[in-house]
Amino acid sequence: MHIIAFTRSTPDTAANVTVDDSGKVVWDGANIVNPWDEYALEEAIAQAKATGSDATVITIGEEAHEEALKHSLAMGMKNAIRVYEDSLDSTDSLTWATLGAAAVEKADDAKLVICGKESIDVQTDQHIYQLARKLGWVMLSNVSKILELSDDSIKVERTTDQGVQQVTAQLPAVISVLKGINEPRYPSFIGIRKASKATIPVWASSDLGVELPQAVTEVISYENLPERDMTTEIIEGGSVEEKATKLVDKLLEEKVL
Repeated sequence: MHIIAFTRSTPDTAANVTVDDSGKVVWDGANIVNPWDEYALEEAIAQAKATGSDATVITIGEEAHEEALKHSLAMGMKNAIRVYEDSLDSTDSLTWATLGAAAVEKADDAKLVICGKESIDVQTDQHIYQLARKLGWVMLSNVSKILELSDDSIKVERTTDQGVQQVTAQLPAVISVLKGINEPRYPSFIGIRKASKATIPVWASSDLGVELPQAVTEVISYENLPERDMTTEIIEGGSVEEKATKLVDKLLEEKVL
């Protein structure tokens, strides 16, 4: 069996993200692996070891995303692949799903795809569902634990707003995992050195035998959020009750309530 995980590079969660004069999004600090993806990578590595499977990580996008791939290799992923070509618009989720599905199908004996819950920079997960749809595979979201995994089926625990449920499905399947599923490992020094020397193959749509669909979304422009004038007022009082009363009066006065 072949287990696939997807990842990408994103700005650090503590980075100061702005739009420059040319309309380009820029940020201070380095790129990091999309934090949600770290749980998917760890789970792929652990499940591959437990089942004697291969584990491959894939990213779709420009060369900047190779840092995420090398981090994945340093963690313990066996193979890494980047999918890209000059005309690629990776902001369009349908394009991403088309290339992602073709890359999964090109991998030998792929039966399980593991993704992080979402991408923190764009805060979306629709591309994961579209990937499953393109593949024609079962989609299981909000997975908090893989209970059983065999060559033809998977049993998982899903955590939802309504509670926890156990679901069994036939493979192949695409799953998205939550934070609590594991504790991602830190790459070892040897792993980092080995990953830094890795040559990562780049697949284009011609290698995958697909045509890029016409993008259904288009980024018109980026703008910084308008500046807001803000003042801070500390509410004093001899007790919590007095402070709360003053706060409510103030909110009523400002017509917030």
